[in-house]
Amino acid sequence: MSLAGRLVLARQRHLKWRALDWLERVLMIGCGLALAGFSITVCADIVTRTAGRPWLWLQEVTSTLFIYGIFTGFAAATRRNDHLYLTAVAESMHGRARLAAEMIIRCVVLAVALCMVWFGYRNFLRGFGSFRLPSNTPIASLYAAIPLSGALIALFTIEQMVNGWRNGFEHPEEAVEAERLFELGKQP
Repeated sequence: MSLAGRLVLARQRHLKWRALDWLERVLMIGCGLALAGFSITVCADIVTRTAGRPWLWLQEVTSTLFIYGIFTGFAAATRRNDHLYLTAVAESMHGRARLAAEMIIRCVVLAVALCMVWFGYRNFLRGFGSFRLPSNTPIASLYAAIPLSGALIALFTIEQMVNGWRNGFEHPEEAVEAERLFELGKQP
């Protein structure tokens, strides 16, 4: 399997559509590049300032890479089920209680994602009235990450809700572990 192929997490496969695997790959690569670029530009900013010849544009690039890296990471983590929901509460339940808890949690995440889309878009539109210095780039270029991330989080949350409703939320690896504990005479 190629390196890019390994970026799609196989865990909780029953909650994912294969048609969106390419998007998870792109988000993981984009997030990695943005955060690596952020680290490099921070180091370059320190070096140029220490040398007494600061490159002012580096601060703009650094903040842009940081913001896009974080919001890309939010979306990727939602697809991978690694972020934005209360795993300990839901995973301690089984059956209908688990289904209800997972759906409630994802409804909250979906509501937050839709708020990110709505209010992020409004901030994006207002951002054309403010500019970043020294480049005079509209601050909307930073705000664009918020509604984009919200839309992706909403998409991935809906994906998980549909597949969880169809297939159940319990992970196959959890079922195997619970069965093993049951055979040993312990409570799962």
